[in-house]
Amino acid sequence: MTNTINIGGRLIGKGQKPFIIAEMSGNHNQSLEKALKIVEAAAEAGVDALKLQTYTADTMTLDINEGEFFINNPDSLWKGKSYYDLYKDAYTPWEWHEPIFNRCHELGLIAFSSPFDETAVDFLEDLNVPCYKIASFENTDIPLIERAAATGKPLIISTGMATVAELDETVRSARNAGCKDIILLKCTSTYPATPENSHLLTLPHMRELFQCEVGLSDHTMGIGVGVASVVLGATVIEKHFTTSRAEGGTDAAFSMEPEEMKALVTETEKAWRSLGSIRYGPTIAEQPSLKDRRSLYVVQDIRSGEVLTKENIRAIRPGFGLSPKHLINVLGKKAKRDVKKGTPLSWELL
Repeated sequence: MTNTINIGGRLIGKGQKPFIIAEMSGNHNQSLEKALKIVEAAAEAGVDALKLQTYTADTMTLDINEGEFFINNPDSLWKGKSYYDLYKDAYTPWEWHEPIFNRCHELGLIAFSSPFDETAVDFLEDLNVPCYKIASFENTDIPLIERAAATGKPLIISTGMATVAELDETVRSARNAGCKDIILLKCTSTYPATPENSHLLTLPHMRELFQCEVGLSDHTMGIGVGVASVVLGATVIEKHFTTSRAEGGTDAAFSMEPEEMKALVTETEKAWRSLGSIRYGPTIAEQPSLKDRRSLYVVQDIRSGEVLTKENIRAIRPGFGLSPKHLINVLGKKAKRDVKKGTPLSWELL
């Protein structure tokens, strides 16, 4: 297992609260002003980091408006567009990266990006990003992974669609290229995703199999899946983020709004704190509650020499008498002295 990972001064690992990433994607709608407002809203929501995507339409695909370059899937949010036009609308201009990152730093957010080709890695290196995120659709692009890994910085890799064999090749390639710190994010590459398709039980298996930190790149609506992932070992959670779904944006339909993101930050930390350790018996906080257990009490006045019966001895609250398990042992025994109703039963009275 890897040791704790340091990204931009923030420690990530089992002993740390979940690392929450707000993914801006193309929700800025080609407005730098809106992009900066998204940064501000993310900081106010309490996330740890904000992530961009670094590509151009030309580094992603070809400018062809037909055939396999056209989105015909009736279930797709982007049906009716060519890939080129989609990426032209969604991309974050490279000259915006620096002002966005600067605003993140001013607000205490860690800023980084997903490069989609080697030129993007070179560009992001000039901006001194603290880590790299590899998107699900690029998790089999070994040359890209090797180029990012060669920087020696941590890699966060989404695992959407990848088989175990593909992930094994990806992780081996990254490590061989110089990356020591890898975080694999369980991801379902549908937009939005459903809880039923999230398969969070993969998280502890993936941690054990690849000996690395694990987390969740979550495309479901709401916070339930993200909170559940923490219980299964997720130390990083990434969610798409916007100031308002109603304002639109390429990923707005499955992005979180500020109040939802704030709830995710709060509730995932609660889930993490609740894990504790394997423990039985009363905690220190529970000690005062022990008196409220049931115990054996005298419920009718008893004279000296009188026999104890179910009529004059009962298990009631509070818990200052003998344990209820001793009822069978005391029934039929005689009282040593007069005992008043409301007296906790003890061996000395018999």
